[in-house]
Amino acid sequence: VPMKRTNPQKGRGVDPKFVPISWDEALDTVANKMVELRTAGTPEKLVYMRGRYSSTATELLYGTLPKIYGTPNYFSHSAICAEAEKMGPGYTQGFFGYRDYDLAKTKCLVVWGCDPLSSNRQVPNAIAKISGVLDRGTLIAVDPRMSASVAKANEWLPIKPGEDGALAAAIGHVLLTEGFWSKEFVGDFKEGKNLFKAGAMIDESAFVEKQTHGIVKYWNLELKDKTPAWAARKTLIPAEQIIRVARAMGKAGTACAVWMGPGVGMTPRGTYASMAVYALNGILGSIETEGGVFQSSSSPTEKFPEIKDVFVDELAKKSSKGKKLDGRGSKDMPAIMGGIDSKKDKDGKVTESAKAGVVTNNVANGMLKHPDAVKVFISSWSNFNFSATGAQRWDKALAQVPFFVHMVTNASEMTQFADVVLPATFAPTEKLTIITNMANLHGHMSIQQPVAKPLWDVKAEETEVMWLLAEKLKAKGFANLYDYYASFEDPETRKKPANAAEFCEIAAKISSQKVWNGKEKMKGDQIAGWAEFKKKGIYNTETYKYKKNWGKIDPATGKFEGKFKTVTHKFEFYSETLKKTLELLAAKLKTTPDDILKSSGYEAQGELVFVPHYESPKRHGSDKEYPFTFIDHKSRLNREGRSANLTWYHEFKKVDVGDDSWADVVKINPADGKKLGIKTGDMVK
Repeated sequence: VPMKRTNPQKGRGVDPKFVPISWDEALDTVANKMVELRTAGTPEKLVYMRGRYSSTATELLYGTLPKIYGTPNYFSHSAICAEAEKMGPGYTQGFFGYRDYDLAKTKCLVVWGCDPLSSNRQVPNAIAKISGVLDRGTLIAVDPRMSASVAKANEWLPIKPGEDGALAAAIGHVLLTEGFWSKEFVGDFKEGKNLFKAGAMIDESAFVEKQTHGIVKYWNLELKDKTPAWAARKTLIPAEQIIRVARAMGKAGTACAVWMGPGVGMTPRGTYASMAVYALNGILGSIETEGGVFQSSSSPTEKFPEIKDVFVDELAKKSSKGKKLDGRGSKDMPAIMGGIDSKKDKDGKVTESAKAGVVTNNVANGMLKHPDAVKVFISSWSNFNFSATGAQRWDKALAQVPFFVHMVTNASEMTQFADVVLPATFAPTEKLTIITNMANLHGHMSIQQPVAKPLWDVKAEETEVMWLLAEKLKAKGFANLYDYYASFEDPETRKKPANAAEFCEIAAKISSQKVWNGKEKMKGDQIAGWAEFKKKGIYNTETYKYKKNWGKIDPATGKFEGKFKTVTHKFEFYSETLKKTLELLAAKLKTTPDDILKSSGYEAQGELVFVPHYESPKRHGSDKEYPFTFIDHKSRLNREGRSANLTWYHEFKKVDVGDDSWADVVKINPADGKKLGIKTGDMVK
């Protein structure tokens, strides 16, 4: 049931002294606080932050509430999820998203900074396909720790944490000097002779590229001096192994897939490591090839009704244009996730700017820097006081918030700071919503449906709670949110919602209607009607086509027409996309790309900024004071982050390599353990 706080004191370890209340009282309290801000003319002092969310219904909360209510301060968890990892394919291939892999035909799989056998989309698919990869060729794992994938691997490269860019550069060096690059994808030297020699500069005009841009610039600026011997000193991986692994990758060629995970980029200066690792796929030419790497397949969802001006009053329009608390788009926090944003006005004039993505963990800093900026804080399916680094900042920030609403499935560290707790449905078994996902060269749209009547008094936070809250706001004089929700129509009956349950179902039908309404023939599964979709539970797209985004020469014009969403429409080793994005941001801030890089803590200057390159790991404190680097990883029992409160999770924790059930285990390098006189089973502090 909903709960309210009775202890005004807030802090970690402080008992909130929650008491149960009704949904009516809870939402009435929340609505009162929201109306107070609008009455005061300060709706921007409401903050909404989402943790995990459903891929369609999130638009009814994250995409709707801030716009209609009038706040710029809405933030996703994305920056502590995978945004840094996505920068690699984003600024080389123009795809800022998750990748897919043709595991059924892969001859060499490089698992880098992740463990697909334990934690990824469709773990069973990875488990089922990995034996085939081993039968056909080689499994290579790059990871500081022994993981399930490492245990299966032919080659384990236990890299020194933070040195991924060095290893990637050295592998790239070997692939080029030994002639393993894809002639079909990358191109070749005009004279047919390999000029990639260690330390040698090359005339760019000597190489004719096909689907790529800037391979020689990349060599001249970065790769020519990044030998295996150089990388061995950085990574602590023997040069002989680096060469052996690079050759195995090169021999597999376009059937070698580098599966890059968040372990590569989720560090300070991680963007360039992400670019360097992903660039190996470009050198090998394994982009959208048999056994290679693919952009994720999308599902044909339908958008919810447009939020028209009639639903957004002047106060909301004015307040929602304010500066965001996370500091994105500044010199020290550019966060240029997404590349270039192009907008066309009514007259057809196109305006370009640098996109700025969320900086989740900087929200706490913004709240502490501007303590009066947040009066009402709402968050769902989140626990930033636990999942974000520097968690004590979140403790301080939330302790000073006058009114905090937490919508979650279970109590957590963050819940202890809440004034009102709204119990949310458990998505797979209690919530009705449409989920999109991808794997195995297909996109999937599935319907999550309640399997039984909920045992507890819980509600779906993105649909049911929002409808009921909108009703409360309407009763208090702010009807815009309710009027928007009430405008929805059932795609089958044209009926409008009369209550929260109907709104929830209509929303699900709207977002999924393309796959079952019969108005257009789907290229994937054929489904006849909503009832059949509910019965089947899933829609699968057609198989992703090989070389889908490869370009061709137009015979009429002689010009190359590519489909990659980069400035050149090619795979960019020299990123014109990154260059233009930084130049747009620099112009806005009245500075230079070099100044932005320096201010945000990167080392590179000049032309090196625009190619994948090695940046040294950024450490806090001295090696003497902090001799060890902490590496976190997901348990194979985790699906997202809501498992640690379950007894079976702790009972079976021993299935993770090196862990024990019902115990916290510190896993350290055996060599370090020997130096410290520590053996397995010892207690440490």
